[in-house]
Amino acid sequence: MSLLLVIGAITDIRERRLANWLSLALLLFGLAYGFSLGGFAEMGWHGAHAAIALLVGMTLFALGVIGGGDAKFYAGAAAYFPISAGLDLLLWVALSGGGAVIGWFGLRMVLRREKPSPESLQAKFPYGVAIAAGALLVGWQVVGNA
Repeated sequence: MSLLLVIGAITDIRERRLANWLSLALLLFGLAYGFSLGGFAEMGWHGAHAAIALLVGMTLFALGVIGGGDAKFYAGAAAYFPISAGLDLLLWVALSGGGAVIGWFGLRMVLRREKPSPESLQAKFPYGVAIAAGALLVGWQVVGNA
């Protein structure tokens, strides 16, 4: 999971894109991980978390709040955790995102005085970084408590 999340974060920084194959790989490995923990029942809880995350993410995408790649990437990461960890994941992604946005805007202010055009890569925040950071933090918490 960690490697896929890091690849996603780096790709989002460089290209402001999260590939579908990456989200699908996270989903499949997350479901397999759930199965390894407790068979089909546990895999079902992991799948339910991913499905709810995708539904909420696609709703936010339709409203123009986040990108479609972000929604799919979050759902893929959510597959690694049972639905009971859903609020933890949401909290840590939100906190990571808040910190990253503050740092990103600060860095933009230091490096550039003029405002970038809306279509440039610098105008778009790579939220995949926050998703990856939040998922890694929750993953480390889960492993540390096991």
